[in-house]
Order: sequence, then C-alpha cells, then structure tokens
Amino acid sequence: MTTHNATCQCGTLQATFEGDPDFVIACNCKACQKRTGAAFGTGAYFRKTQMTVTGATSHWARTAETGRALENAFCPVCGTTLYWTLEMRPDHIGVAFGCFDTRLPEPARAIWTDEKHDWVSFPNNWPQFPKGTPEPV
Repeated sequence: MTTHNATCQCGTLQATFEGDPDFVIACNCKACQKRTGAAFGTGAYFRKTQMTVTGATSHWARTAETGRALENAFCPVCGTTLYWTLEMRPDHIGVAFGCFDTRLPEPARAIWTDEKHDWVSFPNNWPQFPKGTPEPV
C-alpha cells in the first residue's frame, strides 16, 4: 500500500495517508485562488480514515457560495493551509496537492471554470464544470 506524506512549509504540521486519493481536482474558484495565492488550487481527496495528523492546527471556517460549510486547517507557525473539510463530502478530506512529497495522480477534472483566469487552460480530456462538480463523484 502506498503511503503519502504532506507537510506545511515549516514542517510543524504533517499528515500521512495510507493509500491513494479517491480523486484529485483543480479548482478555479476565487476562494481557492485566495487560499493558495495562485491561479487555482489543486486538491487531493482522501477518506478521513486514511489520515494521521501530527502537529498543531488552526482552523478557519466559511460558508461557500453553494451555502455549504467548508473548514480550512492550517499551520499556526507558517500559515500553510494543509487540508480542509467540506460539508458536501463528509467522509473526505481535501489536501493541498503542493504539500505532498510523494507523487499523486493528475487531476480528474477542473471545477469553477467560470472563475478561471483567461490564460489558464486544462487538458481537453478533463471534464470541466463552470461551477462546482454537480454531484459528488
């Protein structure tokens, strides 16, 4: 079984996942752009039961445009958002793709493409959704 490790910038907050993610997405929503400071956010979604966390976390919650709750967990030392939980996916945890030191599969789809920057493009074989994914996949 594959083990994936993710850490914040300073290494204080660490997460280990047994097994591969169920899916990976590229999200173009403005909130992910602000969370990452990049043109889009990429998240790997694992089952919560696959995750072991070490280190202190701080949390910040918000209500998404869909009206559902989302909570970010970040390192209180360096501020890296390592993972988040979504009300619409209660059994999953989203983890910032760039925090992994192991290879992960490429994203399976792009979401919130209505909010993507004009210069951003994704492979034609990826399903692309103007808002979020219509139904949990």
